[in-house]
Amino acid sequence: MSKKLSRMVVGVVVFLTGVLVPALAFAADAVEADNAFSQNMYLALAAGFGIAVAAFGGALAQGKAAAAALEGIARNPGAAGKILTPMILALALIESLVIYALIIAFVLSGKIG
Repeated sequence: MSKKLSRMVVGVVVFLTGVLVPALAFAADAVEADNAFSQNMYLALAAGFGIAVAAFGGALAQGKAAAAALEGIARNPGAAGKILTPMILALALIESLVIYALIIAFVLSGKIG
């Protein structure tokens, strides 16, 4: 695809997005705004998705932190005491972010109903 054609395609996509997205937003006003089932469904999805992402990210971060600390201890066993304390502190801070996400999920779940 030539450079001129690709620019034209991008221009058309941007133009259509600018025209169609506001039309969809204004069309949304016709839908009943206070649909309780829809709001509860989205709150439940947000709570579940938020805790899932937080748990996944926390598990990855804790695994990477532990692997790096153990690799450092394996390279220099004499530095185990100096590595262990910051690793435990880092793991506690990582876990606190997951706990914050859990609290937010509980708050969102409390708004359902």
